[in-house]
Amino acid sequence: MNSRDYLIELRTESGMSRKVFCEYFDIPYRTMQDWELGNRKVPEYLLRLMAYKLKFEKLIDGDILEDD
Repeated sequence: MNSRDYLIELRTESGMSRKVFCEYFDIPYRTMQDWELGNRKVPEYLLRLMAYKLKFEKLIDGDILEDD
């Protein structure tokens, strides 16, 4: 799974809209939009940190982390 698809899966699995996800992680909306559209690549370390935080706060289950 590429980083773009993984990011989209993280967001949808958490049940957050793009706007809420951006506010939750304090990411500019335009940056998130560029990542999801594939215009920019999400840093791998950031994806891992976001997945860890979402799992730790029980906003996603652990299965999504096993797919990396």
